[in-house]
Amino acid sequence: MNEVHEGVAGLAIEEHGSGPLVVVTRAVPGRVEVPGARVRRVTAMRALPRAELLRVVRGAAVVVTWVSERVDAEFLEACGGGLKCVCNFAVGHDNIDLAACKAQGVMVTNTPHAVTEGTANMAWALLLAVARRVAEGDRYVRSGRFGVEGPLAPAEFLGTDITGRNLLIVGPGRIGFATAVRGIGFGMRVLYTARQRHHEFEMAPLCARRVELEAGIREADVISIHTPLTPETRGLFSAARIAMMKPNAILINTARGAIVDEGALVEALRERRIWGAGLDVFEKEPQVHPGLLKLDNCVLMPHVGSGEEKYRNLMAEMVWDNARAALAGETPPNRVG
Repeated sequence: MNEVHEGVAGLAIEEHGSGPLVVVTRAVPGRVEVPGARVRRVTAMRALPRAELLRVVRGAAVVVTWVSERVDAEFLEACGGGLKCVCNFAVGHDNIDLAACKAQGVMVTNTPHAVTEGTANMAWALLLAVARRVAEGDRYVRSGRFGVEGPLAPAEFLGTDITGRNLLIVGPGRIGFATAVRGIGFGMRVLYTARQRHHEFEMAPLCARRVELEAGIREADVISIHTPLTPETRGLFSAARIAMMKPNAILINTARGAIVDEGALVEALRERRIWGAGLDVFEKEPQVHPGLLKLDNCVLMPHVGSGEEKYRNLMAEMVWDNARAALAGETPPNRVG
């Protein structure tokens, strides 16, 4: 069976194949290959309205979700009793109620490793853009002022130096490690904070030093956040902790927006109590604090950390492997719940 039809919101949905139903809730790169399954694929780039999403997933044996889809008891009920697995197209899975899935006997998978390099690249893109005022300079040129006002004076658009500075990694997992390794080329001294020691950080080539969070914040010139969002890390960077940062410090967040008190960050940036911030995620995503939109000393990206073609294709392959295993009654290779 091959069909293309319109959802109630006017959004195209493709459906093909036969067998257990696999629902893909958002446009994903490449072909969807799940042999022996009927695939219902939403081709919309943006999130379906909640009511439409719940209609689309009805009867699914496997659902492939994106990080903006909330998977809770209501979602599971909409899928029906035949749901075997929720395959998150992401490494983070804070959008999924693991306890509700466990209660219903539904497995949950993610896509680790595949997001590592792309997200570390994004952290560094943000870091360099903030340090060298790239977005601010781009806006200046596009405004036409550069052509009218002429060459800049030596004192204009000065950036801040990161060579040889202290880089604090908050959340020393795979992405944190990859981000830290990139700092070697800048001669940065790496610090990390974690509940347990991470020997791979303390050995060459990083030779990192473990510190308590607040001590690290006071010492760091750059703070890069890579910890998952949990009840313990929600609001981790509070107004009090942001106030501990150096005046020349830069805060980078490519993890989850709710780890940072966005209102407190806006105030610190507005008052120039820190140098700047680079954010790929937001506290109430996709809504962005209006104060951030008015500031020149922050660079904002729309949660595209892993968004390089190579790595998104690899994520897709991992999702299909997880889905095939779940349909075959096997344990998926990337099960998290």
